[in-house]
Amino acid sequence: MAPVIAIMGSLHRFVLCLNTLTLKLTFSKYVQKGKYEMSQVSLSQQLKEGNLFAEQCPSREVLKHVTSRWGVLILVALREGTHRFSDLRRKIGGVSEKMLAQSLQALEQDGFLNRIAYPVVPPHVEYSLTPLGEQVSEKVAALADWIELNLPEVLAVRDERAA
Repeated sequence: MAPVIAIMGSLHRFVLCLNTLTLKLTFSKYVQKGKYEMSQVSLSQQLKEGNLFAEQCPSREVLKHVTSRWGVLILVALREGTHRFSDLRRKIGGVSEKMLAQSLQALEQDGFLNRIAYPVVPPHVEYSLTPLGEQVSEKVAALADWIELNLPEVLAVRDERAA
């Protein structure tokens, strides 16, 4: 029963997102008689673009997973190659086992990670980026690089505003 409820919840969010998208109208140039010519954006175009600002749009949930505190660090860490759970936990300082497991699961469900569990004792699980994960990790790594490059300036501004 729980999987059915989960599917229905996802479907409901998707329908709400579509409803929000179909309400978007674009206005073209002013027409001679003082009226605006309205044309509706095609549904296929709306689906391609998504609507990040709509509260129930599934794209918002994906954004939350990718840009979460641990999601960014996981994606950047896996750019170096395949890692075991314990390797990721050591590499990403401050993350609990529970939060790492939840973040890995969310990124896997979104199609950004591969998870391979080997049937051995003790458990051996490896994580790697999918092609989609490689694309998104490139973007978040660029953001991480920008932050590290500009950190002195950001900290200086922070200190100025705190004074």
